[in-house]
Amino acid sequence: LPSAGSSRFAAAVTQHAPAFKGTAVVNGEFKELSLDDFKGKYLVLFFYPLDFTFVCPTEIVAFSNKANEFRDVNCEVVAVSVDSHFSHLAWINTPRKSGGLGKMNIPVLSDLTKQISRDYGVLLEGPGIALR
Repeated sequence: LPSAGSSRFAAAVTQHAPAFKGTAVVNGEFKELSLDDFKGKYLVLFFYPLDFTFVCPTEIVAFSNKANEFRDVNCEVVAVSVDSHFSHLAWINTPRKSGGLGKMNIPVLSDLTKQISRDYGVLLEGPGIALR
């Protein structure tokens, strides 16, 4: 496997996850998050292409709805996209019946530079969005 700093890295069992740091929306507020914040816990880091799309909200909301079940087994969940934290907040503040996320029980992390998506091997370079 290439090193974690390589753009061809794919997270794998027994391999260290690439470090990340960025601004997330947590409980309706902006907060800096990093991989180090989750030491001693399992972490589900999942990616989605863009805010305000039609398929993504159902999957993100499903993870959010199960957040406490993940926490019961010492696992946290973080959603990541290449949109800004301002876009994330606007989507969270949009009611679910209007295509928004509504209240979230998980952080939604901004990857505006696309480096996190690149490091985790999920970035489509052409359109500049992350794969699900």
